[in-house]
Amino acid sequence: MTEPLNDVIAELRWRKQIFQTTDDANISNWLMEKPRALYAGFDPTADSLHVGHLMALMILRRFQKAGHRPIALVGGATGMIGDPSGKSAERKQLTAETVAYNVECIKKQVGRFLEFGDGPMDARLVNNYDWLANKTFIEFLRDVGKCFPVNVMLSKDSVKSRLERENGLSYTEFSYMLLQSYDFVHLYREFGCELQVGGSDQWGNITTGIDLARRMEGVQLYGITAPLLTKSDGTKMGKTESGALWLDAEKCSPYQFYQYWMNVEDSEVVKLLSLMTDLTREEVDAIVAEHAAAPEKRFGQRRAAEEITKIVHGQAGLDAAQKATEIFFGAEIHDLKDAQLQAIFRDVPSVEYTRAELEAGIAVNEALVKAGVAKTRSDVRRALDQGGLYVNNKRVTDVGLRLTAEHLASESAIVLRLGKKKYAVVVIR
Repeated sequence: MTEPLNDVIAELRWRKQIFQTTDDANISNWLMEKPRALYAGFDPTADSLHVGHLMALMILRRFQKAGHRPIALVGGATGMIGDPSGKSAERKQLTAETVAYNVECIKKQVGRFLEFGDGPMDARLVNNYDWLANKTFIEFLRDVGKCFPVNVMLSKDSVKSRLERENGLSYTEFSYMLLQSYDFVHLYREFGCELQVGGSDQWGNITTGIDLARRMEGVQLYGITAPLLTKSDGTKMGKTESGALWLDAEKCSPYQFYQYWMNVEDSEVVKLLSLMTDLTREEVDAIVAEHAAAPEKRFGQRRAAEEITKIVHGQAGLDAAQKATEIFFGAEIHDLKDAQLQAIFRDVPSVEYTRAELEAGIAVNEALVKAGVAKTRSDVRRALDQGGLYVNNKRVTDVGLRLTAEHLASESAIVLRLGKKKYAVVVIR
C-alpha cells in the first residue's frame, strides 16, 4: 500500500510559491489522486545555475517530498538556441562544446536538491539534446511545426515584446517555443509526465506545450508558474556587484553565498524562509516572531542564511561559511586545513615563500608590502602603533616580528591582517 500523498499545492500556496496554474479549481485534487511526474527545464547558458533557478529547484524538491516524481531537464539542445523570454536582445549563441560542458556542470548541482535513483518515483535528469539532435528539419516541421498556429505564437508575450523592438526577433529564437513545447510531449510519452513548472516568465512556453500535447497526443497536461525571485522594490534577488549569485562554490564561495543572505533587508526575511527553505510553517512563524522582537540581532537573516546555504552547499559548506564569518569578525585562526583556509581567503592577496625562507624567518612587514596590502614598511609601522597589525587575527606588538613555522595557521599558510579589513595570506611552497 502506497503512502498517502501530501497536498503539495496547499504547501506551495502558503509559501506564496504559485503565481499561476492552468487549472486553479482542480489541480490540487488532481495531484492528490495518484503520484504524478512533473518537470522543470534549465538551459545551460553558463557552467553553473544561479539563485534565480532556486525557485524551480525548490518546487521540484517539494513535489518529491509530497510523493511525486520530479524530472530535471537540462536543455543541451535548447541551450544552443536561447530562450527569448524576458530578454530585450538575442542571446549570444554558445558552441556545442561549451553547452555540453555546461550541461555536465549543471547535472552535478541539481543532484544536491533531489533524490535520484532507479526507483519508479526517484528523480530523473534528462537532456533534450538526446531526442532533438537527431531529428531532421523536415521531420520536425512535418510532425511538430504543423501543430503550431503562427497567430497563437505571435500572441505570446515573449514574442510580442521582442517584435515591438527595433532589433526584432530572429527565426532561431522564434523556434525556441516549438522545441520547448516538444520537450513536454516527449516527456509525456517517455515518463508519463503531466505537469510542467517554471518561472512566471515561462507561462507562454508552458501553455504552448500543453496545447501541442493536446494536438499531438489528445491529452490534457498542466502547468504551474512561480513568481520570479525579486526584492520588495521589484529588482531581481541574487544580483551582486560582481554579477549573479552562482550556486557553484568555485564561482561564489559558501562564505560569500552565506553573507548575501545575512545582509538582506528585514522585509525579505519572511519571503526567504518560506520560499527557499524546508522549514515548516510553524518553524517559519516562530523564527519570524523571534526576529520581530529584536530585528537588530538579525536572527531571521541568520536562520535563512543557514538553511539556504546548507541546501545549496551541504553541511560542510555551511560550516565553512560560518567559520569564515567568525574569522572575518576577528576570531583567531589556527588548526585549519589548507583547503579550508584557501576557501575562506580565496579572494585575498597572497604572497609565496619557500620552506627554507620560513625556517630562516620571514619579516612580517616585508610580507605585507610584497603582498601589496601595505605600500611601504612605514605603513606597517603606523598600523602597529595604532594596534592594527595581526598575525592569524592575533595582535602583534613587534614590527620586527619574523614569521616561522610556529605561526602557520594551516599546513602551509599564515594569515596577515592590517587594520580591520586588509588581509593577506603567506603561502609556503
